[in-house]
Amino acid sequence: MLYIIGGKVITMEGSTWERGYICIENGIIKELGPMESRTPVPDSFMQDREKGEKLHEPVQIIDASGCIVMPGLIEAHCHMGITEEKKGMEGDDCNETVNPITPYLRAIDAINPMDAAFDDAVRAGITSAMIGPGSSNVVGGTFAFVKTHGRSIDKLIVKNPAAMKIAFGENPKVNYSGQGKSPSTRMAIAAMLREELFKAARYAEKRKEGMEPDEMDFKYECWLPVLERKIPLKAHVHRADDILTAIRIAKEYHLLMTLDHCSEGHLIAKEVKESGFPAIVGPDLASRSKIEVQNMAFKTVGILNKEGVKTAVTTDHPVSLIQALPICAGLAVKSGMEEEEALKSITIYPAQICGVEKRVGSLKKGKDADIAIFNGNPLEISTKTMCTLIDGEIVYCDDAFTGSNIPLPEGKKQV
Repeated sequence: MLYIIGGKVITMEGSTWERGYICIENGIIKELGPMESRTPVPDSFMQDREKGEKLHEPVQIIDASGCIVMPGLIEAHCHMGITEEKKGMEGDDCNETVNPITPYLRAIDAINPMDAAFDDAVRAGITSAMIGPGSSNVVGGTFAFVKTHGRSIDKLIVKNPAAMKIAFGENPKVNYSGQGKSPSTRMAIAAMLREELFKAARYAEKRKEGMEPDEMDFKYECWLPVLERKIPLKAHVHRADDILTAIRIAKEYHLLMTLDHCSEGHLIAKEVKESGFPAIVGPDLASRSKIEVQNMAFKTVGILNKEGVKTAVTTDHPVSLIQALPICAGLAVKSGMEEEEALKSITIYPAQICGVEKRVGSLKKGKDADIAIFNGNPLEISTKTMCTLIDGEIVYCDDAFTGSNIPLPEGKKQV
């Protein structure tokens, strides 16, 4: 059993305690609340230890006094471990750029958890991330929602498949017009996506009617969770017209969808709100390297949020670095977003958008003990992550943090 005590606990569930505690057992939050309401287990453990008596289950304590204790941060859209840093094409598995329709690709078959970005994420207090293929294809394949610490991707999975990637605008246009084939226009992107959805829907109907094993088609099986509304489309959209085209097609087929990047979302905020789809906004900490991102700005996420759109902030790593996630949220506050909403946009809102809010995104009894301890407001650039826990295990501890009485396993210090 592990206790975090004395810090300012921000639950993202509506409660904040200036001096709170969290009790963790078997990787799950067992109880939490203000310090004055905590059970006396840590004190009795100290007394028992002085008497030489052994408890059946040792109690470990992290004293977080003077720190902020929050749910681990969440990156709602990135490519870490698929586009590895410093490895060139050998480590870049982000896009299968020979066929514009590849829904059957699975992110888990390309994510390398030993990419340095995973360590950077943990050191920034980021405990989980939505990872998947890039945006060169009209349909790119499925994303997975994973924890950020470990060596085997199979052990990191929280949800898989978690979303189906689709893309509009410049990326598929540039990639395939350069090969002399379709799509070379926005019309072709929309048409090809509609055709694929039409075929997938027909396949799903035949599947319901009864289908022999030899009639099953691997290339359409992957669409069933989308058509059954178990996972959303994950739409790469920057320009306003692309955003509206994505909304139009998703509505035609009655599908769930997230609007990823949404760079011109502030220009059509009312329409985005009316669609009912959430927006994952960013990466705004990057150059305006393409025509379709000429209007990107840190104000976008705040404008959409105030309009009533559920929002998340993204780095789109490696477009901007994963460890900059809380800073991007801080820059959104500087551009007009409410601070509490910015914090929710890197915790509970991305958890809800990614469909994993029952496990992560807030501090609540029964949820995974994914927790970040900061020496100040994480939205401020000078703030340091003092300690990161995933599933109740300390996976990072700053050398300057002396609040823990837990002997750390080898390799849990700075990396």
